[in-house]
Amino acid sequence: MMEWPDRMGKKAESARGDKGATSPVDTVGVGEAAKSSVVIAPRGNNINSPSQKKETAKRPARKKAAEPVARNVAWMKRQGWRPFDFQYEIWDAMARGESGLLHATTGAGKTYAVWLGALAAYAPTASLASTASTASTAAGAASATGATAAPATKAASRTSRAAKKAPPLTVLWLTPMRALAADTAQALIRPLADLECPWTVGVRTGDTTSAVRAAQDRTLPTALVTTPESLSLLLARANARELLSHVRAVIVDEWHELLGNKRGVQTQLALARLRRWNPDLCTWGLSATLGNPRVALDVLLGESAALDIAGAPPGPGAPSGPGAAVTAARASAPVPAGAEPVAVAAPRAPPGRLVRGALPKKLIIDTVLPPDPLRFPWAGHLGMSMLPTVCAEIEASATTLVFVNTRAQAELWYQALLEARPDWAGLLALHHGSLDSQTREWVEAGLKRGQLKAVVCTSSLDLGVDFLPVERVLQIGSPKGVARLLQRAGRSGHAPGRPSRVTLVPTHSLELVEACAARAAAQAGHIESRDPPERPLDVLVQHLVTIALGGGFTADDLYAEVRCTHAYRHLFPDEWQWALDFVASGGRSLGAYPDYRRIAQDEQGVWRVPDARLARRHRMSIGTIVADATMQVRYWSGRGGGARLGTVEEGFIARLRPGDCFLFAGRLLELVRVHEMTAFVRRAQGRRAAVPRWNGGRMPLSSELADAVVEQFSLAAHGRYETPELARAEPMLALQARWSALPQPGLLLAETLHSREGWHLFLYPFGGRHVHLGVASLIAWRVARRAPATFTLAVNDYGLELLCPEQQDWPTLFEDASLGLLEEGDLLEDVLASLNAAELAQRRFREIARVSGLVFQGFPGAHKSARQLQASSSLFYQVFREYDPRNMLLTQAEREVLAQELELGRLRRVLARMRASRPQWQPLARATPLSFPLMVERLREKLSSEKLADRVARMLADLEKAADAPPKAATRRSSNARRKA
Repeated sequence: MMEWPDRMGKKAESARGDKGATSPVDTVGVGEAAKSSVVIAPRGNNINSPSQKKETAKRPARKKAAEPVARNVAWMKRQGWRPFDFQYEIWDAMARGESGLLHATTGAGKTYAVWLGALAAYAPTASLASTASTASTAAGAASATGATAAPATKAASRTSRAAKKAPPLTVLWLTPMRALAADTAQALIRPLADLECPWTVGVRTGDTTSAVRAAQDRTLPTALVTTPESLSLLLARANARELLSHVRAVIVDEWHELLGNKRGVQTQLALARLRRWNPDLCTWGLSATLGNPRVALDVLLGESAALDIAGAPPGPGAPSGPGAAVTAARASAPVPAGAEPVAVAAPRAPPGRLVRGALPKKLIIDTVLPPDPLRFPWAGHLGMSMLPTVCAEIEASATTLVFVNTRAQAELWYQALLEARPDWAGLLALHHGSLDSQTREWVEAGLKRGQLKAVVCTSSLDLGVDFLPVERVLQIGSPKGVARLLQRAGRSGHAPGRPSRVTLVPTHSLELVEACAARAAAQAGHIESRDPPERPLDVLVQHLVTIALGGGFTADDLYAEVRCTHAYRHLFPDEWQWALDFVASGGRSLGAYPDYRRIAQDEQGVWRVPDARLARRHRMSIGTIVADATMQVRYWSGRGGGARLGTVEEGFIARLRPGDCFLFAGRLLELVRVHEMTAFVRRAQGRRAAVPRWNGGRMPLSSELADAVVEQFSLAAHGRYETPELARAEPMLALQARWSALPQPGLLLAETLHSREGWHLFLYPFGGRHVHLGVASLIAWRVARRAPATFTLAVNDYGLELLCPEQQDWPTLFEDASLGLLEEGDLLEDVLASLNAAELAQRRFREIARVSGLVFQGFPGAHKSARQLQASSSLFYQVFREYDPRNMLLTQAEREVLAQELELGRLRRVLARMRASRPQWQPLARATPLSFPLMVERLREKLSSEKLADRVARMLADLEKAADAPPKAATRRSSNARRKA
């Protein structure tokens, strides 16, 4: 939603520059915070947008707008707004029936750009007298379909009975998060009454009540806000075509959140089905903070923007146009009774339009500087030494969002803030994805009304809900990526013309460098790209059953339809045939089991689901979001369940006994009993308690941010401590330079150390923890293949450690061309052999088994436990490995391990960069500020938290004593150690 006065619109227009040019960073120190203002505009390539051309402050004269556009402009002016050029461009494109992607900063006005465009293009134009009465009809219908309409006028209320029936479902609005649906619906409803539009708006997600669903089953609203999963459920209905064939436009909100995962593939398949029924379907994606918008556009629109439909005339109200023409050859072809018309891919349509909302956005990125940063940083602590400063920052603003990177951190920071400021009770809230939906909705409502002082949250509040009262955003710890930082910064000042401000709170000294690097990367517009998945067969298998439920299909037609998506554009015929055989007969291994013969051909050759039980089971399994089994947490009322607090993973509860305490939902709770996947609890007293841990990989540092970090190290190496963050980190950086060296572009820093544990090698490729695991395993495997050796590995985002009990001549080994430690020859085989590839693939197969329907999580009230699901998927994996080794789901599991867990593409790039860099060998006398975190990471794997803390404290004391020693003595000891090495 847009909430800005007219003067701000003028200011933003006059400041627009060419190609999103950015202004230099203005860095100043204010107290303990370094502030900088960065003008950020989305970047793209090959942009079909006149708005990217340089403009003067004065808007050029426009031609007289068409009546629908003029109504849009008039309505916006009544709100105190003024349309931007990119909004005019969207309206023009939608009027022409074009599809595309709108790439604009958070809060730029994307929602009304496409919504008003859809109203102008598809809503009927009625006279003032007749359409004023439809406002109350829209209000009533919207309420019946799950949304609340804007207030209607008295005149509209008096004549509501005479209003016409609302049009059928015309616009689908897809959102990646259920939490966004209600707010989006409110935004869509807002202009309907003023524009005298008879449309209705509804919401259909997993949170929609059964009563609203029943009303929608009778009459769908004109515009439906839904999720990819709920859309797939609609496609699985026998009357799916009747329900959805009138859809004229699909808006995919927050497309960047779907682009890089299987939910995006699910969306692509659904869009292909809708385009089959309406070849002229208008599709628009909305996105922000994306590094590859042209790729995002291509994925959204697929390989063909139109399908020719043959074998049946258009249905009532079906759109006409060149894409709907029936070819003579196909029109005369016979169509089996009960089958859908045959679809033939039309010639590829012209590329869609990429529009940028290039509004300069003042972005303030500043850093809270720790009073006394450690010279030997290590990850794993929460930075609670910054708690007083964080409290002061929250106190200085009306409303603040405090972002952390994990749910466990959110629980701990919320509790710490509440203990530090008990007067904030009722003004401080907690928000993450495992809390009960009612709790999350209460927090979101409090934010919108400005009733909360601060909210500690995770990525659950990253996306487009508008919280206009939010003035500040705090990021605890590293954001791990530039796009994530910009997305979170956009939660403040969420409107054009209003500055956004994000303050980074480093939890250790190295994060001071990351904070400085993140600001520099944001200024340069170095934003991460999202890579779309290629040919995930588990999603395809699920889609086959969905379409078989939704009216049935013939194999050749659906193959052509699926090939029109970007994800399956290279789907080979043998892969298609395997997927079809797998759902029809269970493949080579499962043919004897009726539950895996999910579809069958009828007399006309149409594939359908013949078993009602299998149909119900499939509908309950639709979707690609796979989470570990969770247990509900409820208060114990003595007779049964009380209020619901949320969910925690089953594995955490399994480690507790009745009477044990844990921290959840901002409360100290005592476990009473566990019954049927529900943990009953009561409030507890005291302070010490366990904190739930939710499974999920630790986020690696992005390539863009990692490169920016190396640049900051290089500045420090040349004595340029020009930013407040680098100046505060100077003791740590200077010590690293004195004992070893600072990383620089073109150099590969390699440190060697002999300790009581053995011989250490530290390398710093700055490729992220996933890639470093692959590099470390590859080096160890290739060295041990020549001469047997035992290595212990440790990795973090900056580098890797190899520890060996025997001395290794590492410079000679790296120079040995026959060994080829960093070469790409046989890379795939060596990586799979060096890691426990079978175990990694089996773990990945668990997710694939659930998505493909091999493993069923159970009906309501009879959910299977995590142990049962794991055992089932492991059994399938072993059976396929032994009796069906060519099963393509096994191949997919291996492919996903390489692409997602090991980031094979990034691994190749890092190896190439390491080969091109000059090695800088540094023998050490003791651990350096860069190597110390790697040693702690290794110890963390074998010591309890208390023992680790004691060990780290002793190591820190020794290192700090050595660092405080006179430089000459330290240098002499270092020289002696190097001679010994």
